[in-house]
Amino acid sequence: MEVDFIFFYPVSDFMLNTFGLGFFFLDMVLDISAVVDFYQKEAYVSMGVLIFLLLGSSVLLQIFSWLWYNYSSGDERNCLDKYLYLEKYLKGIFCGVLHVCQLGLILRFAGMMEISLRNLKTRTAKKEGIAVYLTHDLSMLRLIETFSENAPQLTLMITIILQREDVEWVTGLKTVVSFAAISISLVMYHRSMRSFQTDKNQMTWTSSLVYFLWNFLLIAPRVAAIALFASTPPLGMIAVHFVCLWLALFLWAWHQKTDFMENEGNGWEWLYRATVALIWYFSWFNVSQGGSRRRSIIYHSMIAVDIMLLMGRWWWCWHSDQDPSIFGVSALAVFLPALGGSYTLGIIVKIWYYKKIHPNKTATEESGDDERAPACLEGVVSGEDTVTTPLPVDSSPSPQPPPRPLTGAQKRCAKLNVDQIALLSGGAIECSAPQQVSLLLHTTDHFMCCSPQ
Repeated sequence: MEVDFIFFYPVSDFMLNTFGLGFFFLDMVLDISAVVDFYQKEAYVSMGVLIFLLLGSSVLLQIFSWLWYNYSSGDERNCLDKYLYLEKYLKGIFCGVLHVCQLGLILRFAGMMEISLRNLKTRTAKKEGIAVYLTHDLSMLRLIETFSENAPQLTLMITIILQREDVEWVTGLKTVVSFAAISISLVMYHRSMRSFQTDKNQMTWTSSLVYFLWNFLLIAPRVAAIALFASTPPLGMIAVHFVCLWLALFLWAWHQKTDFMENEGNGWEWLYRATVALIWYFSWFNVSQGGSRRRSIIYHSMIAVDIMLLMGRWWWCWHSDQDPSIFGVSALAVFLPALGGSYTLGIIVKIWYYKKIHPNKTATEESGDDERAPACLEGVVSGEDTVTTPLPVDSSPSPQPPPRPLTGAQKRCAKLNVDQIALLSGGAIECSAPQQVSLLLHTTDHFMCCSPQ
């Protein structure tokens, strides 16, 4: 039986993914150029750090990509094999070889481009659903890449510029491309999350730009403070700072009892928690239900204090030798208001965005039709046709079949979307456990192009 949920995959999202692919290959070329440049200038420490970031991030992405391919249910694989030639002819052992060769992300890019181009030629609900589904996993992987490679690379390049007191073409261009990659990944991820909420208005480009703005205002001072701290001797202090803070964030992720990966007994959930801690080192990322506003306040307060400590350590180190200045003005008087003001403004814009701009209204509310109940109050939602015959008032409710467990991409989409809903509502979703399962099913069933046989 065909599932009757309808997706919409706009051309703008396809263009955004295309730009992301272009920046992905440009970033690869610049990575090689940067490594060669560091080698020629005998900057072996910078070269080693860059190679470590590139290899570590690539291996991490291939692991998640390969695990998610294996987690796909039989129905998901059948649908992909039916509509994607790449999935049909590259599955199995050859797909694993591509991931070992660090080409898993390129395979996902190719699959997304294939279904997107075929959908642009002949638009169908099934192709739209597959395109959104592939974009979701790709955007999640790009988000991991952003904070495991691009953000650390941006920090490294700014550190090198500060140490050399000069902007060379490699470091300057690498800084710009890393910043662009971070920007595109953040917008792709958030737009992808909205695509799975069919009862919500989709993001406009205005809301996407404002969303990017407050993320930039929060991430930029964080990266700048880390770079300033890393530019001061001894160089090993930044490694000590990262390990200590990452460990604290990892324990916090463990305390929240995340449930994102399949087969938690194999230990892959711990890898996810370690990755979440890495993302938290640079930016906030909600990973569990309940009390999200309180957790966000704790996180931003902690990072604000850490930024001030990093700035204080940088100023103290330089002030003991000389008083750094910018155009005759004390560097501390320049950086402290700039970074502190940017972070404070980012918090203000974030609050204003979610209160005024974020497309949180449902489509029925926008059209003035309020007869439809919220998804979490509708009971268990399935792909079958809804029975419209009203029940007698005194009749007892018919027993609902137990919800089937979520697997593969369904579980990932459901967990991330419910976490996003909890973040927008400022706390836990006010639904009982069965109703929350209903919301998960309602959020994720519609990307499946065929139902269980």
